[in-house]
Amino acid sequence: MSLLDSPRTDTLPKLLQRNAEETPAAAGIREKTRGVWQTFTWAGYRDQMRDLALGLASLGFKRGDKLSVIGDNRPQLYTAQLSAQALGGISVPVYQDSIAAELVYVLNHAETSVIVAEDQEQVDKVLSLRAQLPNLRKIVFEDPRGMWSYDDPILVSYESVLEAGRAFGKTHPDYYATELDQGAADDIAMIAYTSGTTGNPKGVMLSHRNMIAAAQSFIAVNDVKVGDNWLSYLPMAWVGDASFSLGMALAGRLVVACPESPETVQRDLRELGPDAMLAPPRIWENMLTVMQVKSGDATPAKRRTFEYFRGLAERCELKRGDGKPLSLGERIGMAIGEFFVYGPVRDQLGLRNARWCYTGGAPLGPDTYRFFRSIGVNLKQVYGATEASALISCQDDAEANPNTVGRPMPSIDVKIDDRGEVMLKGPNVFVGYFKQEEATRETLQDGWLKTGDAGFFDKQGHLVIIDRARDVGKLSDGSAFAPQYIENKLKFSPYIREAVAFGHERPMVVAMIAIDMQTVGTWAEKRGLPYTSYLDLSRKAEVASLVATEIAKANATLPDVQQVKRYLLLNKELEADDAEMTRTRKVRRKFVAEKYAKVIDAFYNGGRQVEVTMEITFEDGRKSTLTSDIQVHDLAPAGPTSKAA
Repeated sequence: MSLLDSPRTDTLPKLLQRNAEETPAAAGIREKTRGVWQTFTWAGYRDQMRDLALGLASLGFKRGDKLSVIGDNRPQLYTAQLSAQALGGISVPVYQDSIAAELVYVLNHAETSVIVAEDQEQVDKVLSLRAQLPNLRKIVFEDPRGMWSYDDPILVSYESVLEAGRAFGKTHPDYYATELDQGAADDIAMIAYTSGTTGNPKGVMLSHRNMIAAAQSFIAVNDVKVGDNWLSYLPMAWVGDASFSLGMALAGRLVVACPESPETVQRDLRELGPDAMLAPPRIWENMLTVMQVKSGDATPAKRRTFEYFRGLAERCELKRGDGKPLSLGERIGMAIGEFFVYGPVRDQLGLRNARWCYTGGAPLGPDTYRFFRSIGVNLKQVYGATEASALISCQDDAEANPNTVGRPMPSIDVKIDDRGEVMLKGPNVFVGYFKQEEATRETLQDGWLKTGDAGFFDKQGHLVIIDRARDVGKLSDGSAFAPQYIENKLKFSPYIREAVAFGHERPMVVAMIAIDMQTVGTWAEKRGLPYTSYLDLSRKAEVASLVATEIAKANATLPDVQQVKRYLLLNKELEADDAEMTRTRKVRRKFVAEKYAKVIDAFYNGGRQVEVTMEITFEDGRKSTLTSDIQVHDLAPAGPTSKAA
C-alpha cells in the first residue's frame, strides 16, 4: 500500500508524526556537536517540529508562506522546513555559499518571508542584503554564539521561537493538529531551485506527492532498511539531499546524521560508517585522488602492493562485468587483497559498512566508477532531475554498469522522443516552475517531462545518458562529439580538477584544464619546484608536461577523432562565484565559451599564447580582474588506441 493512499501519511510532516507515534524511542536524526553525536528520537524530532510550527504561527506564518533555510546540514534546519510544511507553508532551501546576487534573486523570486539561518555568518550575510529583500519579515538564528550584541527586531532566536510555540500551543490547543490535518498530498512542499546552467535558476515546485512517490519508488528497488544510518552532508538546497534526508528518511525511517562541519565530513563519515551513501561525481573523484596521493606518498613496498592489488581488482571487475568467472588464482588474490588492501581502504573512506552507494547529479567517469566497485564498494549510478524529485532510474546490484544509469524506477515511465531526448511521466514529476508558466509549458508537454538529456535504451532495457542534449554535437567531419564523456576521461587524473572540452563544428577536440592545486602542489614540492600561487604553478613548464602526460593517458582510451589535440592550463580554478560553474559543480558551457572566446579562437587559429583578462567575483559581490598570458600546447598523436571504456 502506498503511503499516499492514506490521509495519515500523505505529507512529509505527517510521516514524521507517524514515525513518532509508532516508534517514539527510536533514533530519528542526530548531529555531531563538539565531538559528540547528539541524537533526537522520532518523538523528540516530532515535538520540536510541532513547537517550532506553533512558534512560526505566533509570528504570523501561515498557509502558502515561504520559509528559507541557509547553512550547513543541521537537524534544526530540516525541522524548520517540516514545521513550515506542517502549517501549509513551503520550504525554500538556499545554497549557503551563494554570493549576494544569487541569494537576492532566489529569496525575492520565491517571496521568502522567514529565513532560518544556521549561525552569525549566515545572519550577517542576510542582514547585508536586507534592503533588497522587501518580503522578509523575520530572521531566525539557530546558533546564538556571537549574537548577544545584535539588537534588531527582525532577529529572533530559534530557542525563543520554540518557547513562543509552546506558549501558543497552550492557548490554541487544537491549532497544530488542525493545520497538520489540512495538509494534502498535492500541496506544494518545497521550491527547489535548479542549478541554472543556462541562466537564472528556476523554482521547481515539488508537492508532497512528488517527494513521497519518489522515495517509495527508490525504496522498492533498493536494500533500504529501517534504522539505516544516512550521512547528510550535501548542500540542503540540492534536491538530492532533500529527496534522501527528508523524503527517503521519513518514508523509510532512516536515521539522518549531520556532520559537525564541512571540514570534518571525512572524519565523521569514517566514524559513523553509514549503511548507504549518495555523492556527486566530484566527491568520488576527490576520494580517488586522496587514495592516489596516499599511494604515491607511501613507501615503495606499500606502493607496489597497492598498485598490484588495485590492478588485480580492476581486471577482476572487468571480467565480472563481462559475465566471466574468476580463476582460482584470482579468487585467492582477491581474498588476500581484501584483507590487506580493499578492506582497509574502504575503512579509511568510511564505507566499510555501506551496503550500497550511489553517484548522481552528473556523469561519473567509467574508470573512477570501476575503481570503487573493484575494491568492494557497491557503487551504482542513479539518474534524476530536480523536476523529477531527484529520482528517475537506478541500477540493481547485479546490473551495475558504468555506461548506463539502470532501469526506470517503479511507477515511472520513460521514453525517448524522435530527437533522442529523454522524457518521463510519473507521480514524481514536478507541479511546475514557480511564476514561470511559459517555461512550465515548454518542459511539461501532455504530462511528459522533457529532461533536456540525450539518451537511449540498450538491449537490456537500461537507460544510457549520452550528455545534455544541447551539448551533444558533431565535429566538422561529422563525427559525434560528447564533451562530458571526454572530460570525465581527463578528470580521472588526480592532477586535473576540471576540464572543459570544445569541438562542436570544429576540426578537432581541444580542452581547457584547471589543475588540482593540492595534488599538483604536492607533486611540485617533492621535485623542489617553487611556486607562490595557483597562477604561478599553472604557468610552470614542468606542470604543463605533467598534464600532457595525463591527457595522453586519457587519449589512449579514446578513438583518434575524439582525442584532445591541443590544451591549455587555466590561470584560476573554475568557480561558481564567477558563474563558470553551478553550485552543484556543473559547467555553464555557454557562459564559459563566451568568457573564454579568445582562448577558443587561439586553439583553432594555431595561436601559441593568448592574453586573458577575466573578472573575479568575491562572496560579498565585489569584483576584481586578473590578466595573464596563457600558453597553448599541442599534444603528440597517441598512436594506436584501445577500445574506449
